[in-house]
Amino acid sequence: MTDFVLLSTTAGASEEAERIATSLVEQRLAACVQIIPQVRSVYRWEDKIEQSDEWLCLVKTRRSLIQQVEAEISRLHSYDCPEVVVVPIDAASESYLHWLDSELAT
Repeated sequence: MTDFVLLSTTAGASEEAERIATSLVEQRLAACVQIIPQVRSVYRWEDKIEQSDEWLCLVKTRRSLIQQVEAEISRLHSYDCPEVVVVPIDAASESYLHWLDSELAT
């Protein structure tokens, strides 16, 4: 197990996804954010089945930064309840882990 996690969130527009990604990387809360355009989400919201195109953001960060990342996503996000799902990075190449460590706040 490593000290790093993959955090996912979605945004309703590309500009919002880019704003979130840029802010996280600028503040060293994320080493990298990949934005995957126009994923189709189907979900229940306020007792209705909804469908929307969203931009999926995959955030690579340190476990100790999760609360700060979540706070920044909430601050910049247009959703009332933005997705924040965290998956541990159990293993990765040593060179990639070293790069993550060098790019993130401690």
